[in-house]
Amino acid sequence: MAASSHERLARQLRDGARGGVFFLFGEEEHLKDVAARKIIAAHLDPATRDFNYDEVRGAEVAPETLGSLIQTPPMMAEWRVVVVRDAQALAVSASSRSILESVVKAPPPGLALLLLADISGSKAKIWQTLKKGASSAEFSRLSDADLPGWLMGWAGDHDVRIEPDAARALATAIGADLATLVMEMEKLRDYVGDRAAITLQDVGAVVGAIPRQDRWEWMDLVAEQRFDRARAGLPILLDGAESGVGLVIGLGNQFLRLGICVEGGRSALENALPRHQRWLARRLEGQARRWTAGSIARAVEDLHRADRLLKSAPLTDLQIMEELLLRLQYGREAAA
Repeated sequence: MAASSHERLARQLRDGARGGVFFLFGEEEHLKDVAARKIIAAHLDPATRDFNYDEVRGAEVAPETLGSLIQTPPMMAEWRVVVVRDAQALAVSASSRSILESVVKAPPPGLALLLLADISGSKAKIWQTLKKGASSAEFSRLSDADLPGWLMGWAGDHDVRIEPDAARALATAIGADLATLVMEMEKLRDYVGDRAAITLQDVGAVVGAIPRQDRWEWMDLVAEQRFDRARAGLPILLDGAESGVGLVIGLGNQFLRLGICVEGGRSALENALPRHQRWLARRLEGQARRWTAGSIARAVEDLHRADRLLKSAPLTDLQIMEELLLRLQYGREAAA
């Protein structure tokens, strides 16, 4: 799978690329801030930072001021950094757009210009110019399925390990607010001290609010053909924030991945998974051994049937989902 734009940007910094325009865009503010801090640290000498660092907001900076900041040379250092937050506001000014186009074509010597923007819904041509001409990276919001893998990656970067079940529980308890997740991870890192890993029990002790049944564990129960336990956990899920349609969609993704593993093995699955979900390949490989291509095809048909019933039949989500689990179990036993 091709590297994401922010992975390429990180690699460029590690390889020594410096200067020019950096365009960081997308809805995920925390990840943009982390990337911006790395770019700033790569360019600035702490001893001369006060002379060579300026930060402004796009809605507040006049075009003349922006142009002056960009043209000011570094003082007693190799690089000068200018950060523009909320840079999407610059698109409304023809003068500001002209300045950006000029600096992308010919960056002044010694300048690193960082533009942080959320351009969702905007069709301004300047964004395409920046994407093509600047060192650009997109930071989209992580999906719920990405969060456990992202937490495990964060832990590895900060000299600690979090067990997969603990990462899933923390993601379920906190949600997709990455800044809050980082604060909780820092608490957990301090809590475990020199112990080898953050466990599910640690998350319960420090964070609390661990659900009695989370959707990821329930999906694994179905994929591992532990249907009795899956049926027992189903009312808990549906009494919470889950819906039958949401669970069917989740199971659909699970079975498609199992199918990839059955047909192509673990390497094919790793290539198909998004970056923050590749850690799942080992777990899914074990689950795939319980299925054949034929049984997965039947399971997908059962899921399609359940989806139609959920959207049209005068039955409760619990009734339809319980019948789905029975059909999956019957199909497994008939195949055996």
